[in-house]
Amino acid sequence: MEEQKDCSEIRSEQMEESTGKSRFTSLPLECVTEIISRTSPPDASRMSVVSTDLRFAADSDAVWEGFLPKDFQSIIAGAAGSSRAEVQSKKELYLRLSDEPILIEGGLKSFSIEKRSGKKCYMIAARALTIEWGDTPMYWKWISLPQSRFKEVAELISVCWFEIRGRINTCLLCLKTNYAAYLVFNSTTETYGFEYHPVEVSIGIIGGRISTQSVYLNPSKTQTRRFPVVPRRIGRFNRGLTQLMGLQASVPAGGNCQHPKKREDGWLEIELGEFFNEGGDEELEMSVLEVKAGNWKCGLIIQGIEIRPKDRA
Repeated sequence: MEEQKDCSEIRSEQMEESTGKSRFTSLPLECVTEIISRTSPPDASRMSVVSTDLRFAADSDAVWEGFLPKDFQSIIAGAAGSSRAEVQSKKELYLRLSDEPILIEGGLKSFSIEKRSGKKCYMIAARALTIEWGDTPMYWKWISLPQSRFKEVAELISVCWFEIRGRINTCLLCLKTNYAAYLVFNSTTETYGFEYHPVEVSIGIIGGRISTQSVYLNPSKTQTRRFPVVPRRIGRFNRGLTQLMGLQASVPAGGNCQHPKKREDGWLEIELGEFFNEGGDEELEMSVLEVKAGNWKCGLIIQGIEIRPKDRA
């Protein structure tokens, strides 16, 4: 709070002393740079437009390198070719990483930083997830979409057993930070089978405490009435029977289950849960399951699972 107050006082002082230098800008450049580096990225950005005297310090590499993750150089070194564009300054690099995720680990993950804090964000590509029946063309198909950051996404053709799991090592995440995981996906005109039954999502350390909840994957907060379960034969055939036998009137969704939200990039996301990273070298696992209802499901397109910081409630 004191740092934020200091920034406000500095701005006020600069505005009031338009005809002369303030005591702050009269300090040696090294001192001004050190002070700004102890604030935050939003503060530094605001201070860079207060005056020309402050801009040089506020935009300096010494300030913005401190806002980047300590291991940013090794992360960038492993980026895919097209993701390693040249930048002129650490501030430009910071802003680019916050706006344009880079592909790492052979294109199976993306890396970015939260613009407000500089903390690490990752998305695990669908190809790096464990998708039950994912390599069986009858049930899942791998396609390319221009709006995806990854080379391939997984399109659900038809399954009864819907199971997706992803893992990430906690050593990749920022310490003492609360994270949330999100399934990033889209629906199509063929999406079916998620209207009535919620899916079970979870997050937790393997072998440790797991947080589980139920959510809906259908974008609308309405659902169709429950339909009879038909024998598990050929997916599309059964789906057609289910549609013919089921009652299609819409009714309000019950309970407090979450529904997907639209992202700025046009995809949908649903939160899988939260995790506070205490440190260590452990495997964090996230899962999405619907294996109890016995109905056929189809039409979702899975881009991946994103892990990013989230303020604690």
